[in-house]
Amino acid sequence: MEALYALLAEYGLAIAFVNVLAAKLGAPLPTLPTLLLIGALVTRAQVSGPLLLLVTTVAAMLADTVWYLAGRRFGMKVLRVLCSVSLSPDSCVRQTETLYARHGALSLVASKFVPGLSTVAAPLAGASRLSFARFTLYNAIGALAWAGICIGAGMIFHDQIDALIAWLSRFGMAAAELIGLALAMFIGWKWLQRRRFYRQLRMARIEVDELQAMFDAGELPVVLDVRSAAAREIDNRRIADSIAIDPVEPDRSLAALSPAREIIVYCN
Repeated sequence: MEALYALLAEYGLAIAFVNVLAAKLGAPLPTLPTLLLIGALVTRAQVSGPLLLLVTTVAAMLADTVWYLAGRRFGMKVLRVLCSVSLSPDSCVRQTETLYARHGALSLVASKFVPGLSTVAAPLAGASRLSFARFTLYNAIGALAWAGICIGAGMIFHDQIDALIAWLSRFGMAAAELIGLALAMFIGWKWLQRRRFYRQLRMARIEVDELQAMFDAGELPVVLDVRSAAAREIDNRRIADSIAIDPVEPDRSLAALSPAREIIVYCN
């Protein structure tokens, strides 16, 4: 345990910066355990609390700014890339779009505390053409609050963290193997969910030319645009005569549809 603390005391600031930067850029790395451990060292006066807070906040803001600029330059293409590598592709963008539609720039603060949403919120703000000044302001508030709470939790619960590290150290490699197995099982479960989701999409998918052929044949299917309001604002292209459906409250719009007609649903 002391060897671990000695390593963190010497390189803790650099480790926190790299860990947070990589995780916010999209690497599958946990940040909370790292900040809790290094935060616990602040109570031992082995790491400077203000410096740790500064380094963590700057790393988070730097990564978010990269995503913001990417979203501003490439729009929804960035969100589609993020969704394609997500372990939960069916919800990775939808939750953030809903949050952004309701709260605007304030969502940059709230999303910091929801795993997965923080990475998507920044490019969504860029794609929505939020000004860089407003983005930086709200992003800084969110990053500072998130970093402060994570580090503060490590300082408050330093005794419990010490006890946990001591308990794990007694089991040596067995503890590391158990944690690694649990993580692998979680990733495997999410991957299976992802494959099942894509299989369902392939089974029910209709190509653009097939839809056009239906229109040409006079079949006139009902086309539902289930993109969020934020997504429709970013990309205002739409299929002619499609019906916009609010994905948050769909029942009101769906109640008027006839079940006798073919229904086609599309989103981004």
